[in-house]
Amino acid sequence: MEQNKIYSRMFTWLFVGLMITFVSGFCLSLNQPLLYSILSIGVIPIIILELVIAVIMGFRIQKMKPFTTKLCYILYSITTGITFSTIFITYKVSSIMFIFAITAIIFAIFAIIGYTTKIDLTKISVILFVALLVSIIVSLLNIFIFKSSQLEFGLSILCIIIFLGYIAYDINSVKYLMNSVGEEKAAVYGAFQLYLDFINIFIRLLEIFGKNDD
Repeated sequence: MEQNKIYSRMFTWLFVGLMITFVSGFCLSLNQPLLYSILSIGVIPIIILELVIAVIMGFRIQKMKPFTTKLCYILYSITTGITFSTIFITYKVSSIMFIFAITAIIFAIFAIIGYTTKIDLTKISVILFVALLVSIIVSLLNIFIFKSSQLEFGLSILCIIIFLGYIAYDINSVKYLMNSVGEEKAAVYGAFQLYLDFINIFIRLLEIFGKNDD
């Protein structure tokens, strides 16, 4: 019963984070002068802020207070919303909504797999991490050296597969996280991990199937 409770809270926080990101991104896209003013500082500081928050949550989760954990998660969702505002300018809203729905369906399927499987998925965590690290390195090389659209497409497919694996893994591992950090923080941090999975799959699917807003 306690395990079902934490999953319920985790998915609630996941929904909250996604809504903050998409709503803030959409609202900011409607005020383009404000958007361009914020983006004038550059994308790199925003990415650095996201990385800092993610690192803090990853390495300090056991010592953080529940309120601080929630605050970091909400701040990360808002920061991601800033970058997502450009998506609402680049792609048609109907296309974004369609890709969001497809992502949600795929996410639900692999979440169920992670929840119901009896297999210890911690064994695949190293494989997923190495694959993700390799994809990041190759992606950077492609941006600055290869500049191949075919390679970029292949990397998008690979990243989707990697984060599908992470969905099942993160769902499966939250039960162990609860024992080390407590139910409240485990629910928020579990939601944060799933949030990253969802966002990464959504972005990759949008890059492949999204229709530009001409």
